[in-house]
This record gives sequence, C-alpha cells and structure tokens, in this order.
Amino acid sequence: MEIKVTKSTNPQRERPKDSELGFGKYTTDHMFLMDYALGKGWHDARIVPYQHLRLDPAAMVLHYNQEVFEGLKAYALANGGIGLFRPEKNIQRMNASAQRLVMPEVDSQLFLQAMKQLVMIDREWLPKSEGTSLYIRPTMIATEPMIGIRASERYLFYIILSPVGAYYPEGFNPTRIYVSDTHSRAAKHGVGHVKTSGNYGSTLFVFQEAAVKGYTQVLWLDANELKYIEEVGTSNAFFLIDDELITPPLEGTILPGITRDSAIQLATSWQLRVSERLISIDEVIDACRSGALKEMFATGTAAVISPVGEISYKGEQFRIADGKTGKLAQRLYDELTGIQYGRRDDPFGWRIRVD
Repeated sequence: MEIKVTKSTNPQRERPKDSELGFGKYTTDHMFLMDYALGKGWHDARIVPYQHLRLDPAAMVLHYNQEVFEGLKAYALANGGIGLFRPEKNIQRMNASAQRLVMPEVDSQLFLQAMKQLVMIDREWLPKSEGTSLYIRPTMIATEPMIGIRASERYLFYIILSPVGAYYPEGFNPTRIYVSDTHSRAAKHGVGHVKTSGNYGSTLFVFQEAAVKGYTQVLWLDANELKYIEEVGTSNAFFLIDDELITPPLEGTILPGITRDSAIQLATSWQLRVSERLISIDEVIDACRSGALKEMFATGTAAVISPVGEISYKGEQFRIADGKTGKLAQRLYDELTGIQYGRRDDPFGWRIRVD
C-alpha cells in the first residue's frame, strides 16, 4: 500500500534541549494514520502534520477499551545512521494484542515501512545525547460510534513520535520499589499479557500511593494469592539469587517484554543459569535477609535496565546489595545500549537500520 505524505507547512521551530526532554512530554511534527472498515480492510495510509483526532462521543474505544498500543525507540547510531531495536517483535506483539481484543491485524511490512518513513521525515527531532532516543508509539483504537457492546467495525491505526531522555529521574541508578499486598494488576485467563490501556489505568491508584511514600515503582503480586511476583510497574522483574537469574514465567498475566527476552538471551549466551519460574515474595525477602539476593532489576523499552536498591514490603524496608547497582545489571545495560546505539557488535541481528 502506498503511503501518502503531506508535509507540515508550520514545523515547530523551538525544540527542547536534550537535557530538558524527560519522557513523553514532546511530540514531533508529523504522524502516521490509517483507517479500517469491515469489508474494506485497511486503507488510506498517510503521513500528515501532527494534529488532533476527531472522534464521535460514542466511539467504541471510549466505552469498551478496544485499544492496543506499542512502544519502541529509534536511536542515533554511532556511525551517524538511525537504528531500530527488534521492531519485528513489537509488531508481532501488537498484532497478538489486537487479536485478543478482536481487532484487525496490521500487515507487518506496512507497519515497519510506516515507522521507518515517519522516523525519516522527522529525523531532525532525533536527539543525539547519551541515553536519549526517539520514542515510537503505534496505537490502534475502535472508532465506530456504537453504544451497544460488540466488536467495532471501524478502527484507526496511528503512530506518533516523541524525543525522550531517561525514563526515571534517577537515570541508571538503583530505584526504590513498593510491594503491593492489597491490589493486583492482572488475573489468569484475562488480558494481563496484552498491551492495552486498561492494564495501565487500573494501576495508577497504587502507583500514586507508592509515589506519596517516596517509591519509584510498584512490585505486583499475583491476583490469586498475592504471593508470587509478577511485574515491576510496567516492566519485567529479574532476581539474581546466588548464581541463578530468575524471572517470572509468561503465563498470561504479564507482558512478554522484548527487553526481557533480550536479557534472557544475553545472559544465557554468557553461560549464566537462567530460570523462568514462579518466585514468591517470601523467597525474595528470605534471600535478601540471608544475603543470597545479589541483584534485582527490571527490564523494559523505556528504561532498558532499572537496578533496584530497596524494596518495601508490609512496612519493612529491605536493601539489596547495599543499594548499589549490581555487576550483571550494569553488564546487561552496557551490552543492550551498546547494540541499540551501534557501539557494539550485534551478534543476534537485533539492530535494523532506518536510513
């Protein structure tokens, strides 16, 4: 499908300095849009000046949460080019999310073409400083005006870009984590593995509670027993106990993270013992008390690797490895960002050039 391009005649002249970016505060000059109608399929692929969406108040996304999205980044490569990190995995995951919510899939080649073309059009927005990137947010929403509950017959797929810096104010420094033993994020047989807005809005209550207490993120436990660890905020959790690197298994309640998968592949290639298994909060606390817990960190697109220096559980604080960044977390961060920015070899073929 041809992508029609309409360039902005009024691009933003005042662009933020790299040091002012934060995460998700700014958007670029253009966006990609494409429409779907039952019986017609996807059509009218276009790149246009960044603009407001026009939705009927009865649009089904506003009532029944037929919405999925993704997040990945474009990087300024060390040789001057632009790269993406494993974009095919984001495309696969978004199509899997769409399938679960009875939404139409997007052709993977068109999806990748749209991202590349949009990034090239707004490439002047790509920040160059260490740790910065151009965040890519593909989204699909149900647009049919219909109050009755059923799957929509019309959809909008769009992509926007945002120049970003570090996700956490701490940067790559240990964070403090609050363990919720009163609320859960997702239950088995639901949509915990789907990247949809409903999985995020429902977490804000506990996140706000943790923030008031001075914590950066929330560690979620399973919905059935509030016993087994699932995710850290919107990231996947890892624990290095003695010589075993442990991460909760993908059983439908947590997001199959792309950085998670990359960390597992790297650690395995380094001959580390990696286990995808159930791990209880009691096991973590016991390991912390005995000194067997060497490291804890989270993985995700936004922050890559986030070392954890302290967790709070049932009113008690537990420091991990003296609150310092662990050697494995540092090694994973250096290797992943080295591949993403083109400073290191890419033995897995994860890096894809845009230009």
